[in-house]
Amino acid sequence: MRMLVTGGAGFLGGHLIPKLAVKGHEVFALTRSTKDSPKLSALGATPIVGDLDAGDSMRIPAIDAVVHGAAYFRFAGPREPYFKTNVEGTKTLLRASQRAGAKTFVHISAAGVIMDDRGSRIRNADESVRTYPQSFSGYIASKAQSEEAVLAANKPGFRTIALRPPALWGPGDNFSKQLPQAIASGRFAFIDRGDYPFATAHVVNVVEAVQRALENGQGGRAYFIRDQEVKTFREFIGLIADTQGVSIDNLRSMPYWLAFTIGRLMEIFAALTFKKGDPPLSRSLVRMIGREFTVDDSAARRELGYVGETSREAGRKMYLDAIEAAGK
Repeated sequence: MRMLVTGGAGFLGGHLIPKLAVKGHEVFALTRSTKDSPKLSALGATPIVGDLDAGDSMRIPAIDAVVHGAAYFRFAGPREPYFKTNVEGTKTLLRASQRAGAKTFVHISAAGVIMDDRGSRIRNADESVRTYPQSFSGYIASKAQSEEAVLAANKPGFRTIALRPPALWGPGDNFSKQLPQAIASGRFAFIDRGDYPFATAHVVNVVEAVQRALENGQGGRAYFIRDQEVKTFREFIGLIADTQGVSIDNLRSMPYWLAFTIGRLMEIFAALTFKKGDPPLSRSLVRMIGREFTVDDSAARRELGYVGETSREAGRKMYLDAIEAAGK
C-alpha cells in the first residue's frame, strides 16, 4: 500500500513509520522543510516537502491511504495557530488526499475532545459522549473541530476514521524527558494527590491501532484507544519517575480549583510579558491531567480488532532499555 504520513518526524511518527515500512508499505512523509528529510529517510519513508497551510495548491503523490498525525500542540498561547494548523490544515489535507486517490484517511485525534470546561470527572466514556469544539483550550477545541471535519468527509470510496488516544507515552516522549528536571526544580505538583483513575495509551499500542484502522473499521467513526490497564495518575507518574531514578514520595499537591486559578494567572502573565513557550502551569494542562479520566475502547477492540498488547510493565521496560542504550 502506498501511504502518506504527516507528523512523521514527531514522537508517534518515529515509531509508526518503521512499522509500516517493515510491513512492506511504501511510505511518504510530509515535512515542512528539508531539515527533517534525513531522519525521515532513516525511518524508512520518502520525504515530501509540503505545508498543511498551502491550501488547494498542496500536491501529494498518488496514494492509497493517509495517516494524519501532525498537529499544533501547546498548553497555552494564542488560539489562531491551533485552528490554522489543526483545523484548516486538516481540511487542506483531506482535499489533497482525495485528489491523490486515497481510499482511507486515519486521523490521530485526542481523547481529550470530550473534556468540558467545568473540569467534570469522566468515567468510562464511550464515543457517544459529546465533544467540545468551543472549549477554552485551543488544543481541545481545534482537535474537536478537526475530528468533526474528518468524519464528515467520509463517503463511498473515501473511508475516514479518527483514533482518540489519551495521554501518549513511551520511549522518546517529551514528558518523561522533562519530568526529572520538573521534580528537581519544584515545578511539578500533583492535583488532588493524583489519586484518580487515568487512562493512557502507549505509543506502541497507538501504532497497533493505526495499522488496524488502515484495514478495518467503520468509516465516519471515532474510536477511543487506550492501554488495557487503567491505574491512577499518581501510579502512572510514579512508573515514569522510577525509570528516571526519581522519587515522587514528597511531592506537594494542590486542589483542582487552585491549580486551575494559578494556571489562568500564569497564562495572563506570560501573555503580558510576551514570554515564549508555555507557562509552568496552564488551564489546559490542569484540565487534561488533573481529573479522573477513563474511556471505554471496546468499540475499537470489537470493530478494529485492536488489542493493545503493550502493558504498563512492558512500557516501563522499554523506557529502561532506551535509557541503557543512550548511555552506551
